[in-house]
Amino acid sequence: MRVRPVLLILFALALAGCGAGMEQAGESKMNIATLTGEPPIIIAHRGASGERPEHTLAAYQLAIEQGADFIEPDLVLTSDGILVARHENDISDTTDVADRPEFAGRKTIKTIDGTEHDGWYTEDFTLAELKTLRAKERLPDLRAANMQYDGRFEIPTFEEILQLLEAHGAKSGKRIGVYPETKHPSYFNALGRGHDEPMLKLLKQYGYDGKDDPVFIQSFEVGNLKALARKTDVRLVQLVASEGGPPDMAGQSYASMVTAAGLKDVANYAVGIGPSKDMVIGRNGIGQLGEPTGLVEAAHKAGLMVHPWTFRRENYFLATDFKSGIDPREPGDLQGEIRAFLATGIDGLFSDNPAQAVSAAE
Repeated sequence: MRVRPVLLILFALALAGCGAGMEQAGESKMNIATLTGEPPIIIAHRGASGERPEHTLAAYQLAIEQGADFIEPDLVLTSDGILVARHENDISDTTDVADRPEFAGRKTIKTIDGTEHDGWYTEDFTLAELKTLRAKERLPDLRAANMQYDGRFEIPTFEEILQLLEAHGAKSGKRIGVYPETKHPSYFNALGRGHDEPMLKLLKQYGYDGKDDPVFIQSFEVGNLKALARKTDVRLVQLVASEGGPPDMAGQSYASMVTAAGLKDVANYAVGIGPSKDMVIGRNGIGQLGEPTGLVEAAHKAGLMVHPWTFRRENYFLATDFKSGIDPREPGDLQGEIRAFLATGIDGLFSDNPAQAVSAAE
């Protein structure tokens, strides 16, 4: 997503009453236990992506230094079948590929999960070719400070990420978890380049292959997770959104998956759900946090953990209660918003800003 200047103007106009409900939200917190009784985990969403370009070793390293329990790489594949970390296989907005004349002829239109995209795609590049590209900030209108790092970092492979975690563990004695997402698995399977074999092989090689190891595999698809459940003991998490449905399950909605019956079915192959945060606590007409929806309690009743996404510090992403003014780029009270969600009993959360998330959970 790129935030255009006109959106910044509209955002400012929508901020009447900013901060009015902050005290009320704080007062309504409840101490509800997580499913396991363990403290909630902090998952660095694409690394510390609020401070470095996402899905770079620099972003992951900073997240580790800031105290994240897990780092989250989104995984896509190259033409030679190597897993790399990108938010999407379309790398137009996260690399400098558009500025590389040698790759101009690779731009093409593809339909992925029913949506047409015009850009450059990882599956059309070898790993060696991708390594010549450099990462850039995906949200420059909101995170101008991150643009100072544009051009500095390569696209990392999944193995390089696991090596980073291994090196940190050897040096510090603390093991950091990994929380990969399989991006568009049905699409890649149709190309003959599936995630499962190379991903599970690398996880086993680096000691992340047991149900007690600090690893979760997540997907918005269902068939991919059910297939993985037959192949691995690694814990699986079903991602769900407030709209739409799994790309591989025509006619099924995410809304149906978070009913009592739907959650019971998810529990047959996954240990948790990863909902958009508005599915845990919605917002009222002026953007303030409302009351919890009851999803956490329902999921816990089905034996499922709940790891909502995504918590970001910029005013643009925060509930009105926690904004710090009318500039959408400025940081608001992210810790306050996170504490309101922690009070529902969530078992973990995804954040672009691990330092603030860790602080909120202390």
